[in-house]
Amino acid sequence: MGAVAPLYRERLAPGLGVLLPCALIIPAVALVFVPINAIVGIALGVAIYLAVLGVFAATTPTVEVSGGVLRAGRASIPVALLGAAHAYDGDEARAERGTRLDARAWLLLRGWVRGVVRIELDDPADPTPYWLVSSRRGAELAAAVEAAKASPTG
Repeated sequence: MGAVAPLYRERLAPGLGVLLPCALIIPAVALVFVPINAIVGIALGVAIYLAVLGVFAATTPTVEVSGGVLRAGRASIPVALLGAAHAYDGDEARAERGTRLDARAWLLLRGWVRGVVRIELDDPADPTPYWLVSSRRGAELAAAVEAAKASPTG
C-alpha cells in the first residue's frame, strides 16, 4: 500500500527577493580579497554565496496536512486537536504577527512570507491557544485543515 498523498504541502523557501540581495556577498568578499588575488576573491565570494543558499535549503521548513496530522516544521499535531483555521493577508497578517499575537502561541513565521494562518487548538490540556504559521497559500492551508478535521480518518 502506497503513502497517502498530502491534502496540503508547502515549503517556506525564501524567494528571489531574499536570494538576490544575498548575492551581494559575492562582490563584498571579492572586494576584500582583490588586493591579494582577484580570482581567489571571486571564488570565495561564490563559495560563500553557495553556502548561504545551502543553509537556506537545509533550514526551509515544510507545512503539511496529511494522514490526520498537521506538520509545521519539526512540530506536529493531530487534526482532531485543532479548532478553526483562518487565513490572513496584508494588514491583518501583520496584526496577527504583532499587536494581536498571544505570547503563548506556537509560531512558525518566515519574514519573506507575508500571509499567515491562525489555527486554534481544541485541547484543554495544552496551554498553547493557537498555532500561527506562515503560508503563501493561506486559504488552501486553512481549507486543508478543515477538510482533514471533517475526514473520517482525520
